[in-house]
Amino acid sequence: MNQFSLDLPGVAGDDAATADQRRWPPTRAEGLARLEAFRGRMGRHYARNRNFDWGPDRRDNVSLVSPWLRRRLVTEEEAVRMAVETHGGGADKFVQEVFWRSYWKGWLEMRPSVWRAYVAGRDADRMALRDYPDLAARLAKAEAGETGLECFDAWARELVDTGWLHNHARMWFASIWVFTLELPWRLGADFFLRNLLDGDPASNTLGWRWVAGLHTRGKVYSAEAWNIAKFTSGRFQPDPRDLAPDPAPLHEEPTAPAAPLAPAPRLDPDRPAALLLTEEDLAPEDWRAAHGLDFRGLRAAATLQLSQARSDQPISPAVARFDCGALEDAGERARALGAPLAERLADVAPADLARWARRAGAVQVVTGWAPVGPVRDQLAAARPALREVGAELVMLRRPWDDAVWPHATAGFFKVKEKIPGLVKRLIHGAA
Repeated sequence: MNQFSLDLPGVAGDDAATADQRRWPPTRAEGLARLEAFRGRMGRHYARNRNFDWGPDRRDNVSLVSPWLRRRLVTEEEAVRMAVETHGGGADKFVQEVFWRSYWKGWLEMRPSVWRAYVAGRDADRMALRDYPDLAARLAKAEAGETGLECFDAWARELVDTGWLHNHARMWFASIWVFTLELPWRLGADFFLRNLLDGDPASNTLGWRWVAGLHTRGKVYSAEAWNIAKFTSGRFQPDPRDLAPDPAPLHEEPTAPAAPLAPAPRLDPDRPAALLLTEEDLAPEDWRAAHGLDFRGLRAAATLQLSQARSDQPISPAVARFDCGALEDAGERARALGAPLAERLADVAPADLARWARRAGAVQVVTGWAPVGPVRDQLAAARPALREVGAELVMLRRPWDDAVWPHATAGFFKVKEKIPGLVKRLIHGAA
């Protein structure tokens, strides 16, 4: 499989695809509708109930908008604006959760070596399974939800069946995976990234590191029986003896200090450009005002799906279907703004991408910012081929990211204390 290769099992024409479309319609209109439907619950209701996992049939305590936020079909700014305009300070918890997503992205953006270490470690862990058949068997049982631990098995099956898990369940699951089942944390993170519709390289990788005691060194997240029973409202009542008592944090080499945030390249409106849409940012409507992008002047447009880049193992068909539909939706919206009909690029090598740019006569390939992660890796691999045909990759970074990411130099508290000022600046337009 080459670097830009894509395998899309069951993209259309099967019952699973139809079910996914009903459950998770991958359009901006649907994301905005779900955000609007949750508007009245972004305040006290969310603050009071957000930590409860009542099961897949009752999710009214959370917005379920994360798959759309993940791809910026709807944006962090839109979510925070709605919450603040509706509830004011009563939406603080909801607003903080949105900023957590930006914190994770900014933290990893300034420490790309952590992502590279994750990928290398994941591959090494996978190779080691060949020499440890017992470990491979235990891993397979965990992924299939066949460990015998009721709560964990239910969450494993829910993840695979629905593509989503409550945030609290994700923490319990990761803790049990690492400390009770004693499985490699990177393979757990990979299991999530392959199956979560909202799987995000930064939130996922750093969330697992946080649970394991690697992000905040020496401080682990311990899944405890009383906590699971309380916040599942008794749906699960594990025996405390079945969970690891007082787990010790994992250890690895210290991470490099945060590097300064690299400046984003600027779009030159006078040079021929082609538009490339990836699943990292699918709200191109914002790029006209923020970056002066002239959609009508574009030489070409294309969507590039890189779902399979998430993992060395096959990803969930539901994730691929969502990405495929979301890219198609973004391409149609770009066309409505005057862009050419978006060509669908799949199974293309970096040289093929360069040839596409050359055919279009473009010297700028304009795309939304791809934060540190698999899509960035794939685009970076294409840069040399693009340069050979005289084209430059121009990733457009959002003002939101420019404002929030520089504060992600340590723990979340440094971002949290800046939230009031950031809201004034980004939402209310105050200097």
